[in-house]
Amino acid sequence: MIERRGLLLGALALPLAAAPFAARAELFAGTYAPEATPIGDGIWMVRGADEALGFANGGAIANSVIMASDAGAIIVDSGPSLAFGAALGALARRLTGQEARRVYITHLHPDHSFGNGAFPEAEIHALPGTRAELERDGSGFSDAMYRMLHGWMAGTEVILPAAAAAEGAVVFGGRSLRLLALSGHSEADLAILDETSGTLIAGDLVFHDRAPATPHAAFAPWQAALARLAATPHRQCVPGHGPLCQTGAAIAQTRDWLAWLETALREAVAGGLDMAEAANQPIPARFAGMAAARYELTRSVSHFYPRLEAELFPRIDG
Repeated sequence: MIERRGLLLGALALPLAAAPFAARAELFAGTYAPEATPIGDGIWMVRGADEALGFANGGAIANSVIMASDAGAIIVDSGPSLAFGAALGALARRLTGQEARRVYITHLHPDHSFGNGAFPEAEIHALPGTRAELERDGSGFSDAMYRMLHGWMAGTEVILPAAAAAEGAVVFGGRSLRLLALSGHSEADLAILDETSGTLIAGDLVFHDRAPATPHAAFAPWQAALARLAATPHRQCVPGHGPLCQTGAAIAQTRDWLAWLETALREAVAGGLDMAEAANQPIPARFAGMAAARYELTRSVSHFYPRLEAELFPRIDG
């Protein structure tokens, strides 16, 4: 008899399963058409789809930002593939009249970082920890992305950031930025405050009306990072996923979800629930408007359950 835990883990792996070669050969990619919304003086937000990463959306689920500067366009997060990065670069050129000359990558996940190859003339900056994580996990991410997205990924390679971002003030082409070196969603999370427009670009430290993803997450540092972002004066926040926030609600919502999630998972483990039961527990009504809530709860069970079981029920056989 198959255990429910094994059944759940198998279901979680299904989206990454490769189709037979003949079936894959029939699949084709569409065309990316990113759109930009002006959100301040010389700054635009490019919205990702509020969905799980999949073939239908070409992996274009993360938000990106374009900024104008006297030295060339600045891009934050290059997207999921070479083709998306190229479309994003063309959009930046139309908006600013200049080529992208600097790219910031907020963290390692491929929906934010796999478009790097489209910017060979730009300096690609990220925290040193992000580069280390991409060196460690990039090949596995690439295999999974090609299996899921097929033709959308044509020509995409893992391009490591060459420049090390660090905490502090940066001026590029007359545009003043403040870099915040944080962690929690991953081991290294870069947030950027554009001083000109008062825009906090939070990467995946903040989700808005979309349940947070947790594949490399740790609760305590993530909550600490959110507390610091909340204390950083800003006019508006671009989350990693979801709509622009001008009220502070996105940071508060992310903090609330993580606090509920940690408590719910700890109680599930302590109460002897198996992973399938934990994934099917009720989600509070206040999160009813969150996209992908059940999907991300299920994924979070797979991410955290082994760690919580080891913490709450340590081995006693030495």
